[in-house]
Amino acid sequence: MDKESFSFVVYMIHACANKWGMMPSEVYQKLQSAGCIGNYLVPHYDILHTQATGYIVDDIKEYLKVRGVTI
Repeated sequence: MDKESFSFVVYMIHACANKWGMMPSEVYQKLQSAGCIGNYLVPHYDILHTQATGYIVDDIKEYLKVRGVTI
């Protein structure tokens, strides 16, 4: 993971935490356990970082839902 994608992942963790009323550490654990960071956010950074934050947060929520992770 390079510096830009790392910064993006950290930003998205905090954006999700703010929207969902959770601690960033809780969000990180959920994303990591579902493979969202390594299989979705980092590989698709080039496309995702051009999208609106709210759209990506909603997309992450759907990603977790499909994998049985509750928010």
